[in-house]
Amino acid sequence: MEQTYQYAWIIPFLPLPVPMLIGVGLLLFPTATKNLRRMWAFPSILLLSIVMIFSTNLSIQQINSSFIYQYVWSWTLDNDFSLEFGYLIDPLTSIMLILITTVGIMVLIYSDNYMAHDQGYLRFFAYMSFFSTSMLGLVTSSNLIQIYIFWELVGMCSYLLIGFWFTRPPAANACQKAFVTNRVGDFGLLLGILGFYWITGSFEFRELFEIFNNLIYNNEVNSPFVTLCAALLFAGAVAKSAQFPLHVWLPDAMEGPTPISALIHAATMVAAGIFLVARLLPLFILIPYIMNLISLIGIITVLLGATLALAQKDIKRGLAYSTMSQLGYMMLALGMGSYRSALFHLITHAYSKALLFLGSGSVIHSMETIVGYSPDKSQNMVLMGGLTKHVPITKTSFLLGTLSLCGIPPLACFWSKDEILNDSWLYSPIFAIIAWATAGLTAFYMFRIYFLTFEGHLNYNFQNYSGSQNTPLYSISLWGKGCSKSINKSFRLLRMNNNESSSFLSKTTYRSDDNVRKRNRGRPFINIVHFDHKKPYSYPYESDNTMLFPLLVLVLFTLFVGILGIPFNQEGTDLDILSKWLAPSINLLHQKLKDSPDWYEFFKDAIFSVSIAYFGIFVASFLYKPIYSSFKNFYLINLFVKIGPKRRYWDKILNVLYDWSYNRAYIDAFYTTSFAGAIRGVAQLTHFFDRRVIDGITNGVGVMSFFVGEGIKYVGGGRISSYLFLYFSCVSIFLLVYFFIPFDIIFESFI
Repeated sequence: MEQTYQYAWIIPFLPLPVPMLIGVGLLLFPTATKNLRRMWAFPSILLLSIVMIFSTNLSIQQINSSFIYQYVWSWTLDNDFSLEFGYLIDPLTSIMLILITTVGIMVLIYSDNYMAHDQGYLRFFAYMSFFSTSMLGLVTSSNLIQIYIFWELVGMCSYLLIGFWFTRPPAANACQKAFVTNRVGDFGLLLGILGFYWITGSFEFRELFEIFNNLIYNNEVNSPFVTLCAALLFAGAVAKSAQFPLHVWLPDAMEGPTPISALIHAATMVAAGIFLVARLLPLFILIPYIMNLISLIGIITVLLGATLALAQKDIKRGLAYSTMSQLGYMMLALGMGSYRSALFHLITHAYSKALLFLGSGSVIHSMETIVGYSPDKSQNMVLMGGLTKHVPITKTSFLLGTLSLCGIPPLACFWSKDEILNDSWLYSPIFAIIAWATAGLTAFYMFRIYFLTFEGHLNYNFQNYSGSQNTPLYSISLWGKGCSKSINKSFRLLRMNNNESSSFLSKTTYRSDDNVRKRNRGRPFINIVHFDHKKPYSYPYESDNTMLFPLLVLVLFTLFVGILGIPFNQEGTDLDILSKWLAPSINLLHQKLKDSPDWYEFFKDAIFSVSIAYFGIFVASFLYKPIYSSFKNFYLINLFVKIGPKRRYWDKILNVLYDWSYNRAYIDAFYTTSFAGAIRGVAQLTHFFDRRVIDGITNGVGVMSFFVGEGIKYVGGGRISSYLFLYFSCVSIFLLVYFFIPFDIIFESFI
């Protein structure tokens, strides 16, 4: 067993050959590398699969033996300073390794088809493999310096992947926004690391925790300084996990390709902040103010993320705010000291949200066959609807992910979220009320996304997108005039040439195009003529098998991963799998493992949370499910007639709530006005000072010299006698002043 741990150092480096070989191939053999670009999906998936097998073996050993292994070696050694690098394998590390590898493999398989038409296919897989290396290195790090190095590499990969389509201004702006926002947290993280090194003299986790615990016990630390350093460490997690107030980058990060959103913005990178807080929880738990701060930031993020998701039209941004809210639940649990429930929700949410993001990518992929390639159209839920008959597998998988995130039993997130909700009652009734109310909001906005996307009738109208007149359903041409020519031109069956290649995982042929994803299904479109207007339109298609396979696998995880935390023994003599897995980490926190709860109490508490979720689903169904549209209109009309003049007040309240949600609570506008505006004002003031004062003095000296020279040249007449007369006159005046004015007396009088 120990021999297996000794080779764990290779885990972060296994995916690294892919970006290195792609870079060397593009440098030395660019034509051959581009022509064989689709072959790089196989080594990327293969190497990450090897890491997954290795990580699974380590996890099984962790569950069976409750063993923690750490290996370090000296990198820099001095009399007063020692820096060691190494790796740490404990339950937290093994959990993160499983999440990164399993979700990563599914995303890579999915991306082989999703990114097949993009000219940056090679660049995409190089970035993804390097991101996997950085994330694996982050979770296996044994000290704070090593974490910070991989932390920055993860941020760099996030910047590159968010701005993958950098020729699009929104993508370029989004990656810059993510970079700047994360720099705020990363700078705080660096200061916090240096502060705790100053206090304890160590970067190693185990040694750091032990020394700090002794200092706290002996009351040998400066409490305000320690609290400040801990808050700075927490700032890094706030930025990376998109917690309030550094959450503003996450919805804009959806400008990147959807597989990136599924991997780094749902399951791995944003979970790095949760990982950091969980790793440093033995440190934070000794500082009550920081634990209160963590729980406060968590509950604010829970509510804010849910309210901002209510009115979003972009399907990916709605899921992004959902991710923000669920990460808030995890942060709340860590702030309450519920280490197990936080990590349990991290596991269940990762698979459910990855399923939802990949499902949204499948929907976008299908919508692009109709509305073109503009993301503001293919991702707009208002322009969707009626996709159930056309993408049934995507619809079913998306529905299961939605039910899981809403906390509907027996799906995965029910077990973890319900545990957090129950723990919140013991911590703070106010926080509990907010958390339970947000559970209802989660059910509402998630089913709003589902109903707008899949239920109802076909809403997409190509003429309406172009700004022309509205026409009844099924009476319009989605391609406008000359649609047959447009379809044949854009979606004809293509022959293989130098810019084309077949998928490594499927036999479909694709053409690569510049910075956009285009698709050719290898199948003709269905052109139907309406009997009234006789204009053709086309339906979307289900995605290819290589995109559906990851969805089905993630569905299995969503259905069964909750088993990890289900207590099977009612008498409490045995623990569930997750508790056994986390036993070493929980013992490090000096906490007791929870016994299996009484099933009667468990289901009694679950009834309330499930009822709230069903209430949210009912409200969403009432407002957005088309089957209730006639009843809804009749009911609302009668209601407005009864309230009479008060209707306008209700309209104002609803408009305020809608504007609050749609405009992101005006936080982005506030940052733009206060921080960006202030920085621009300081820059303009500095520019004015530089041009008018610094340059003004220099230019003024030059201008003055010019005028003095011009004036003097008219004084001189060219006669030596005049020059001698002027010279002797000045000397005589100087001598008279010097000898006849008593300067010594004048100076003494002043003194």
